[in-house]
Amino acid sequence: MPDTTTAGPLAQPVDPDAYAALHADATALLEGWQPTRPDAAGARDRTLALLAGGPAAMSRQHLPGHVTASALVLDATGSRVLLCLHTKLGWWVQLGGHCEPTDRTLAGAALREATEESGIAGLRIDPVPIDVDIHPVRCQGGSLHHDVRFAVLAPPGAVEQVSDEAEELGWFAPDRLPEPLAGGTVQMVAPALAALRRSPLRPAP
Repeated sequence: MPDTTTAGPLAQPVDPDAYAALHADATALLEGWQPTRPDAAGARDRTLALLAGGPAAMSRQHLPGHVTASALVLDATGSRVLLCLHTKLGWWVQLGGHCEPTDRTLAGAALREATEESGIAGLRIDPVPIDVDIHPVRCQGGSLHHDVRFAVLAPPGAVEQVSDEAEELGWFAPDRLPEPLAGGTVQMVAPALAALRRSPLRPAP
């Protein structure tokens, strides 16, 4: 087993046991995942290499990069997607964010983030990722997000509530997304719609 306390520079000490279950889930999930696009295959391989360093890679304190979980929320008809205008970035983005020690699975982390940021109860998730994307971020003075993305379905009549992290939430047709839009968001649309067609989305992972 790798020395999880020295998996890379840390902003603060991380208890490896706190992320052990989540780390095991992320590793198994990505090892068995079939990429939805060519670039996602490379992102998956780089993320697995990061995870090989141990559970600290699940924490936002891991400066070389850390695994995050996000969700493209579809309405009950699958005809609109929910995006947030991020307060700090000033871009429209999918919902999601950092993993927490209380998360047991990546799908669970994505579902938690989507519920917190949308204010919508009763969301359902497809536990098979729709994308993996790596991008630079400003957190901890500069790092990389190895973002594992999922499709989430809102219940009929869902009404969103803006959280502290967003200036605005909005529903948009997949072919009429707003601007400015985060670069990696549009690539989630096609695989999310495919996930909706192939799988009954679940209330919890």
